[in-house]
Amino acid sequence: MDVLVESDRIAARLDGTDGETDGSERSGDGDGDALRIVDVRDEWEYDGIGHLPSAVNVPFDSFRSEDGGEAGMLPGAAAFSSLLGEVGIEAGDRIVAYDDMHGVFAARFLVTCELYGHSRDRLHLLDGDYSAWSRQQPVSNDVPDPTPTEYGGAFVEGGPLVGLETVERSMDDPDAVLVDTREKAEFEDGHIPGAVRLDWLDLVDETGRGVQPEPELRSTLETRGITPERSIVLYCNTARRISHTYTVLRHLGYEQLAFYEGSLTEWKQEGGPLTTGSE
Repeated sequence: MDVLVESDRIAARLDGTDGETDGSERSGDGDGDALRIVDVRDEWEYDGIGHLPSAVNVPFDSFRSEDGGEAGMLPGAAAFSSLLGEVGIEAGDRIVAYDDMHGVFAARFLVTCELYGHSRDRLHLLDGDYSAWSRQQPVSNDVPDPTPTEYGGAFVEGGPLVGLETVERSMDDPDAVLVDTREKAEFEDGHIPGAVRLDWLDLVDETGRGVQPEPELRSTLETRGITPERSIVLYCNTARRISHTYTVLRHLGYEQLAFYEGSLTEWKQEGGPLTTGSE
């Protein structure tokens, strides 16, 4: 299963027409493993508007913290493990996450899972959000009652998350590119010297509410010098928007990806230099 997964495939899996197990089973290998669908919208949206069948709710604010112990907004391994355990997720489960904001909040959830040790091969973003799903597929108001589990996540040292020192080295590295995923006005107001701007929404298909087709994605990235052979260092303000860009680059097969969790918030706090104006 690709990093990005189409709604038709999830719908087929939920009703069993693809021959694979649904989210209520824990058996088999590969794509036959348990599928856990995670809705990261607010609880009132999940309960009041509806959700994907069998989806559990892990609201975005529940896995964001300014004092969880690691850099940036990570919640801490113990808190995150407890959160996933409460909704019945195990460390070996295959997870598909979604939101109603083109996937940016869901991508943050998936990155958090990866940083706490969940296999990245089992982490998937619904290509299209809840609004896109609800136009074509059935929704549910039934709330699952999962059996709690012991998730057991632990922060991964040496993973994609990098600190300020890596960013500083990348500023003068011709084989690296710093990527600012914020809006144009934010970038012009102040950005890390040498960074190129790639608004995360530049990779979004506004009509389908998922990501752009691959040829368009690669063209957009190449025009900014964001190519697979370079080391990519992503940042925004609080590491939310870079989560989506990180996920899309994974989908495209980029391997040299660095995730600056502290982002511009930490950079400013530590007195890092800023440049104003356009690229």
